[in-house]
Amino acid sequence: MTLQDLIEKYSAYQIEMRRYFHQHPEESTKEVKTAERIREELDKAEIPWRVCGMGTGTLARIEGKLPGKTIMLRGDIDALSVTEKTGLPFASENEGVMHACGHDCHISMLLTAARMLNDVRDQIKGTVLLAFQPAEEIGRGAQSMIAEGALDGVDACFGMHVWADYPAGTVGIRKGPTMASGDKFTITVKGKSTHGAQPHHGTDALVMAASIVMNLQTMVSREFSPIDTAVVTVGKLTSGTRFNVVAGDAVMEGTTRTFSKEIRDSFAERITRIAKCTAEAMRGTAEVNYEYLVPVTTNDPKICDLAAEAVTKIFGEGKVVEAEQTMGGEDFAYYQEKIPGAMVFLGIRNPACNAVYPQHHMCYTVDESVLVKGAALHTQTALNFLGAELK
Repeated sequence: MTLQDLIEKYSAYQIEMRRYFHQHPEESTKEVKTAERIREELDKAEIPWRVCGMGTGTLARIEGKLPGKTIMLRGDIDALSVTEKTGLPFASENEGVMHACGHDCHISMLLTAARMLNDVRDQIKGTVLLAFQPAEEIGRGAQSMIAEGALDGVDACFGMHVWADYPAGTVGIRKGPTMASGDKFTITVKGKSTHGAQPHHGTDALVMAASIVMNLQTMVSREFSPIDTAVVTVGKLTSGTRFNVVAGDAVMEGTTRTFSKEIRDSFAERITRIAKCTAEAMRGTAEVNYEYLVPVTTNDPKICDLAAEAVTKIFGEGKVVEAEQTMGGEDFAYYQEKIPGAMVFLGIRNPACNAVYPQHHMCYTVDESVLVKGAALHTQTALNFLGAELK
């Protein structure tokens, strides 16, 4: 059976699965029904699996006829707290939850790849693991799977993300640092509430918080080299009770991004210093909680080359593009800290089917026609790594 035979055989299955998971999204750590359907599909194909990661993660295993190396293919399964506005006939049935980052595509491509690989397992030398990973959006799923043995005996890993920045039918690949680290910070400001007409009797936490937000912006412009890349964003600020009351407290939540381990390691101290000193200068206090979520996604050159060869075989010449670095983060990076791996970007942008919106947008959708080739890319990359050729 050739790769083209597999693509034709599973094209309809790929779309069926994608639409099912798109219609039934579940948030991080709550992917119960998603996991049930994944396991049901694996059982239908007689592919063995075990629970791995937070109870909703699933690790499937396809053994080749001959012994050899082991590669793990990964697809994340969680959705976002976004209200869908696509108008698609298979739009989300779960109010306020949507696969707005394409994880429905990742699940269905990995399930399709599982069937493809299972069909040709007698030609495989080695083992392919398929990791259906929970909780990527909160940066916790990969660590949970690693803790439960997902990487035991594994030699390499490969992941794929559908990506709206690239035209459908192209694949973005970049060697080395590709996706930034992504962490979260929370700043709690304490002041003293009073009547809005008598601000001198209180200590305005809202003004302190606003000042902290502005002062944090000078960190990137004045504390780091202009050559380095870093982002500090305060995405949420909650303060105050009504229009004529000076706020007694405020809470801010934000994120940091960088490609530098040294800068990442310095963020907590810098944010704490700026927040505390700003609040103290205005007669208040500030406390900072810094959470390390995901490290830098760093692609192994050899795995990238194997993936590029697979892209050319499946999509044709000229379909590999050099991916730009993105400040988006991925907990796939935790696998790469343990073993060589690559995360590539499958282009799904196509104005003809309204696939023009960025990740996390309420109208996000994809060009479904390329997804079965994405499944084939999983398959061929695994075969390339294991040194197997389809007859």
